[in-house]
Amino acid sequence: MELTRTPLLTDLYQLTMLQTYYEQDMTETAVFEFFVRKAPVSRPFYLAAGLEQVLDWLEQLRFGEEERQWISESGLFSDAFADRLAGFRFSGDVDAMPEGTVFFPDEPIIRVTAPLPEAQLVESRLMNILHFQTLIATKAARCMLAAQGRTLVDFGLRRAHGAEAGLHAARACYVAGFSATATCLANALYGIPVTGTMAHSFILAHDDETEAFRRFARSHPDNVVLLIDTYDTERAAEKVVALAPELAAENIPIKAVRLDSGDLAEHARRVRAILDRGGLTETRILASGGLDETSIAEILDSGAPVDGFGVGSKVDTSADIPFLDSAYKLHAYAGRPRFKRSEGKQDVPGAKQVVRHMQDAGEMAYDVLTLEDEAARGEPLLQPMMRGGRRLAQPETLEAVRKRAAASLAALPEEVKRLPDPATYPVRISDRLNALMKATT
Repeated sequence: MELTRTPLLTDLYQLTMLQTYYEQDMTETAVFEFFVRKAPVSRPFYLAAGLEQVLDWLEQLRFGEEERQWISESGLFSDAFADRLAGFRFSGDVDAMPEGTVFFPDEPIIRVTAPLPEAQLVESRLMNILHFQTLIATKAARCMLAAQGRTLVDFGLRRAHGAEAGLHAARACYVAGFSATATCLANALYGIPVTGTMAHSFILAHDDETEAFRRFARSHPDNVVLLIDTYDTERAAEKVVALAPELAAENIPIKAVRLDSGDLAEHARRVRAILDRGGLTETRILASGGLDETSIAEILDSGAPVDGFGVGSKVDTSADIPFLDSAYKLHAYAGRPRFKRSEGKQDVPGAKQVVRHMQDAGEMAYDVLTLEDEAARGEPLLQPMMRGGRRLAQPETLEAVRKRAAASLAALPEEVKRLPDPATYPVRISDRLNALMKATT
C-alpha cells in the first residue's frame, strides 16, 4: 500500500463510525466544513494551502486488497464491512477557497458535500494535509511581509517532521512567495526552483579556507555563494575580496556570501564595508540561522545590509505556533442543519459561503459568512472544485497559486499585516445565518 494514499492513514474512529453508518443505513447527504478557530494575536490571518493534494487524494481514494485484508484480520470489524469497502469511492462535491487565498478565523475554506460515510471517512487525512500546508504557508507569508521584498529561500528539510512534511513545507513556502528551496525533490515533483551552496563541513574538509572557496567557485562558476562564518567572518570576507580578481579573470563572478551565525546584523554591516572597499559592490549578503519573521524584521529594522534570507527550522515547523486549532465539522445532514454547541467550541450550522467585500482602492474591507444559497453582494470565496467525485478543472500551476497569494496578501489592510500587534480583520455573519443559529439552538 502507498503510504500517502492508503485510506488506512486515518484515525480508527473514522472506520468504526463508517461501519455503524453502513449498518444503520445512514447514507444521506452530509455537509462537513474545515475551518480554523482563532489563533494567538500573531496570526490575524491565514493563507490557504494544500488543496491540490486533497483533491488528488480524494480522486484516488480506494480500499485495495491489502487494506481490506487488514480490516478483516484486525478483529475490529465485520466481514460484511470489509467486503463493502471493495467498492468504496468518493462520489461527493467539494467547494473550496483556491490555494493562495487569505482567510480568517471561523471561515470555512473547504466544504465537502457527500453521503455521510464518505464525508466522514476523509476527515483525518483531509485535515492532515490542509492544516499543515496552511500552517506553514501562513508562517511563510509573515516572513515575506517582514522581508520587505528581499529574497527568501526554504532551508528547512533537515528539521522538518518527516519527509512529507519537508516536501509540503517547501511547497507551502513557495506558495507564500519564497523564491526557492534547498530541497531537491521539491524541484523534481513541483518544479520549485532549487538552490544551495555549501556547508561548514566543506570548509572544514580543506586545510585552507581560500582554497575551499576557490575549488567551489571553479566547480560551480554560475552559482558562487560562499559561506564565510566557519572561522572568522570578517577575515573570510577579506579572503573573498583577495580571491575575486583571480576568479574574475576566469569569468567567475562571486554572486553572494552567506552568514549563518553570530550577530547577523553587525556581521552584515562589517562584511558589506569589506566587500565594498574591495570593489565587490554587486556581491550580495545572505543570512541564515534560526530565522523567522521576528528576527528578519529586527535585522532589517536595524538597517543591516542583508539582501536575502535562508529560513528553515522555525518556519518549516512553525515553531512559535506549531499547530492551528482547526476543525472539520458536520454542519448539515439529511437536509437539517447541525452544529456543535460545546462550551468554548460552538460553531456555526448550515452549509456556508464566505463573501469578501473590497474597498474601491482594492483593499479588503470585511468578510461576511452567509448560507450557501444566500444571495449576497461581494466576491464568493468558496468555488466549485469537484462534482460527483471528479475534478472540474486541471490542477493549477504553482505560479498561478503564487500570483494569487501575492495579490491576496497585498490586499490585506496594512494594520492587519502589521508586525507586531496586528489588528483584527472584521468578519460578519449574515442576518439569515444569525436567524438559523438562533432557530437551531
